[in-house]
Amino acid sequence: MAGRKVYRAAELRRLVDPRSIAVVGASETPGAFGQRTLANLARFQGRVFGVNPKYREVGGVPCVPSLADLPEAPDCVVLCVAGALVEASLQAAIDVGAGGVIVYASGFAETGRAEAMAAQEHLAAMAQRGGVRLVGPNCVGLTNVGSGAAMNFMPDCGAMIDGRLGRVGIVSQSGALGYTVLQGMMRGVGVSHYLAAGNAADVDVADFVAGLAEDDAVGAIVCLFEGVRDGQRLLEAGRIAQAAGKPLVVYKAGNTEASGKAALSHTGTLVGSVAAYRAAFEEVGAIQTDNLEDVLELASFMAKARPPRRGRGIGIMATSGGAGVICADKAEQHGLALPPLAPQTRAALEQVVPDFGSVNNPADTTAEVLKTASTFVHCLDAFANDPGYSAVVVPLVFAHPGATGTRAPVLCEVAARSEAEIVAVWMNEWLEGPGSRVLDADPRVMLFRSPERCHRALAAWFDWHARRGEVTAPAARLSPAGAAVAARAVLAGAAGRALGEQDSKRLLAAYGIAVPAEAVVRTPDEAAVAAARIGFPVVVKVASAEILHKTEVEGIRLNLADGDAVHAAATAVLAAARRHRPQARIDGVSVQAMAPPGVELVLGLQLDRQFGPLVVVGSGGVLVELLQDVATGLAPLTPARAQAMLRGLRGHKLLAGFRGQAPRDEAAAVEAVVRFSELAADLADVIEEADVNPLIVGASGAVAADALFVLKEATP
Repeated sequence: MAGRKVYRAAELRRLVDPRSIAVVGASETPGAFGQRTLANLARFQGRVFGVNPKYREVGGVPCVPSLADLPEAPDCVVLCVAGALVEASLQAAIDVGAGGVIVYASGFAETGRAEAMAAQEHLAAMAQRGGVRLVGPNCVGLTNVGSGAAMNFMPDCGAMIDGRLGRVGIVSQSGALGYTVLQGMMRGVGVSHYLAAGNAADVDVADFVAGLAEDDAVGAIVCLFEGVRDGQRLLEAGRIAQAAGKPLVVYKAGNTEASGKAALSHTGTLVGSVAAYRAAFEEVGAIQTDNLEDVLELASFMAKARPPRRGRGIGIMATSGGAGVICADKAEQHGLALPPLAPQTRAALEQVVPDFGSVNNPADTTAEVLKTASTFVHCLDAFANDPGYSAVVVPLVFAHPGATGTRAPVLCEVAARSEAEIVAVWMNEWLEGPGSRVLDADPRVMLFRSPERCHRALAAWFDWHARRGEVTAPAARLSPAGAAVAARAVLAGAAGRALGEQDSKRLLAAYGIAVPAEAVVRTPDEAAVAAARIGFPVVVKVASAEILHKTEVEGIRLNLADGDAVHAAATAVLAAARRHRPQARIDGVSVQAMAPPGVELVLGLQLDRQFGPLVVVGSGGVLVELLQDVATGLAPLTPARAQAMLRGLRGHKLLAGFRGQAPRDEAAAVEAVVRFSELAADLADVIEEADVNPLIVGASGAVAADALFVLKEATP
């Protein structure tokens, strides 16, 4: 699988949207997987065949002794057989020209046993040679809601999906976890597909995402997974979804890793696979959530909602003052704008809202407007027509047949004719109370069961469309054409895995990143002479490729203003280094021009086995690991992405000018980050991790004051 392109919709059609299905291991035994699968297929619009030599018919479905006895080549074959029979059954499916095969049986790679893993690899190789798309093993199956093809063994799935077609496709590595999301259909939510990959010997979540992205029946995609074997294929699938305009909502389980890697750089201790996945999702415009309860509501909203038509403003129309305040708080927390009412909106509300209400945004129209449906519609229409609101949030405070039960159809009626999105918030604990099913099933209204999730989804909606609307022309490379050649010449002379500061800075200079003037000398006397030549003030550091973090050995002195200070500093630095690291080879001291005052950033490079080189940008200096204020992106970066990473830092306020301080040269910082990312991409085959710490961003320009590069370990 590694290295191949993702399967596209045409390659998955017979598997995901079959016209004929054969169930091998068809059974009449209650609870048997063969019996459950046939029961789930009762509403399938195509042809179903059972395969079992014991029966001529099973539950009204014709049954034949073997796949070879079928009257036609089935599009999809479901194997409800024990693991020992899977290989022969797969070969039979290949022989009759099946398009896809689903394998329920477990006992393969999930066991971790070498022989079981080899058996799974053999199945994958068979399927690929035979031109059959294989799902599983250890898989609960697939569901195409539109055709009723519930090709799975989950109890009563066929009945659950009946009549509940929507535009959300669910892709899941874990069958059970995905099914918990699919069960939102029980309260009326519409879904188009449920595709569980299981062990993913052949078809995996990336393939399913790519296939659904090209399906006109799908408006948004949920992807639930723990990890993938090939990150590049996940990126490929995400880009296909992005190009197709299909929002991809991602929930990745396993986000509390504790990296056991002994990293040599500061950023190596900060960046693990979780950050890499987040950077990958950002790269392809996926909408990430850390909460499983978010995914179905978020994807349903993205599938139903049109692009924002009136900017980033929302209106809040409540019949309870407290509910309106809660929603306004959540809107502010998520950066949503609450523009004031337009004059015509205010005038319309003042006609019906009593004096003890509030004609503002948020509005408290009070329970008075609930006395008649026409009054409620009058207010909601006014909000929906306000030119300042792309969405109108309507809190539903308590459930009752005469309250939510009567308002739900009205919300649907207004939503059907409104340019603004109508978003309801179910703010009561009767989670499936009167009216909720109407709202969940409506193609235009979105119902959220928490103010937090509602406003988080609205922010994601605005952000996703804003990013999609950005001009994405390829950015011109900033680094010199010969940068990689010059850098590799430096690397050719490296004596060990860790480059010394001087060689590390030569790499940066090759890519056009500014570094201070510098001289490496052996004695304090020579240091004083070098400082006079460079010009005061200067910095003195211990020069040793074996001392990677100079502050840890008291090996640095700053802001030295004359020769005597330099002589004393060089003496002290050398003594401290020998005291702390008596075995280290010390080349002398480095005398460097003192960078102008500025904001300290850290640039880092980490090589991820799934996604390649990652660039880390963070608040720098000696507290980088304590602050952990970092952003991560896949190399190389565009200037827009580099700027977004910088602006996402808590420490960005320092660049912008905090508490009366002069703003720093953010453009120079962005340029340095981009050039560093080009270095990371060019040298990913030889460099494993790196730090530039600090990158000092001054009023004009940015200077790399220190650097460390670590090479990959040589392969035996």
